[in-house]
Amino acid sequence: MPQLDTSTWFITIVSMIMTLFIVFQLKVSKHLYPWNPETKSATMLKQPNPWEKKWTKIYSPLSLPQQ
Repeated sequence: MPQLDTSTWFITIVSMIMTLFIVFQLKVSKHLYPWNPETKSATMLKQPNPWEKKWTKIYSPLSLPQQ
């Protein structure tokens, strides 16, 4: 039974890692980053929820006057 030839594995793995690194660097270098990023304020503006726009009252059966 013939043995598996592993003599080219090192070159294959190293070249694959170098290729992935170069491709990643090219992808990152094409991305445009803002020159002066502005910090966002820590206080969040309160957005009204759809159910807060309309006033509704829920009546509990126990809170209704007895008849």
